Amino acid sequence: MSQAFTDQIALVTGASRGIGAATAKSLAARGAHVLLVGRTTGGLEETEEAIHQAGGTATIAPLDLADGDSIGRLAAAVGERWGKLDLLVLNAAMLGTLAPVPSIDAKEFSRLLTLNVGANQALIAAFDPWLRQSAHPRLIAVTSSVGQEPRAYWGAYGASKAALENLALAYGDEMEGLGDLRVAIVDPGATATAMRKDAFPGEDETKLKQPSVVGEAIADLLASDFATGSRIRVTA
Repeated sequence: MSQAFTDQIALVTGASRGIGAATAKSLAARGAHVLLVGRTTGGLEETEEAIHQAGGTATIAPLDLADGDSIGRLAAAVGERWGKLDLLVLNAAMLGTLAPVPSIDAKEFSRLLTLNVGANQALIAAFDPWLRQSAHPRLIAVTSSVGQEPRAYWGAYGASKAALENLALAYGDEMEGLGDLRVAIVDPGATATAMRKDAFPGEDETKLKQPSVVGEAIADLLASDFATGSRIRVTA
């Protein structure tokens, strides 16, 4: 496999399982040293072990992304150790309860926006200085079709993804002309993840693509010469 990311530092959120873990493995297989970020230490360790067994390298960083101070400390540690960040994949998210808009629980909605939007802004802010130190920094925001196509009962989650897309692409526009940082949006489509199972209980998972397919698609995109504003939907 091509070692497109040799000597590059990547950070993937939600890397303890699903699409995040698969993306981390794909990037490590292509030579990146991957920082695995998530709340579940056990899951992060499983991802790290799989990467090491495949000959790659990774470092786990267990933290609650809703804690801005923890994000700041992680960024400081990355800057001190490596002095740059080349690849940032914003994947972590919570689904929340699917409900009619008038019935959305205010406290849960606040938590959802904090993780799905606020934490990603905090990550961009904290790692911006280190992305600027990379020769060719790249940022991927993982979205959902409901971010652009509103669906009944998905208002809370869809609103958070719409906000994430706007936030990430605005950052990309701001960075144009200040270096080679590029931002793209990835919609994984129907994928066999724990979140998908929560949203569609009883669905036949054998008819869904595996997270590894999405991980490879994200790695392929990052290895390409894409333009800021690029959007892909993983269909197979």
